[in-house]
Amino acid sequence: MAKRILALSLFILCLGLTTASAQAIENASRSTIGYISDSGTVENRSRSTIGYITSDGTVENSSRSTIGYIRKDGTVENRSRSTIGYIRSDGMIENASRSTIGYVNSDGSVEDSSRRTIGYAKGVKAEHAAAFFFFFFQEAR
Repeated sequence: MAKRILALSLFILCLGLTTASAQAIENASRSTIGYISDSGTVENRSRSTIGYITSDGTVENSSRSTIGYIRKDGTVENRSRSTIGYIRSDGMIENASRSTIGYVNSDGSVEDSSRRTIGYAKGVKAEHAAAFFFFFFQEAR
């Protein structure tokens, strides 16, 4: 379970928009679990703000405290700037040890390392599709 939460956490740290409207994020059952707006605001299913992704790749919680970073090269860092993973240009998500922990596919599906679908982020860039699941599982604790 912890590995799956880490994978989902990393997936969320990576959500980026390809359109100007809010994009729904869905779980594996296709239920909407949140949204990401064109301005980078991350919301839960009730439309309450749970975080932000700024244009420079800074990931913030709802209080605007920095919790991580997504560098342009796909490196994902925690708030201390330690590398916690990588988002490759082909949609593969890797942990800090470079082991594959998931995938963001061109059809918007998000898969864990066993290729089980864990969610959908249609219209969201792979580089940012990781961020929403991070917020979702942080809030669920």
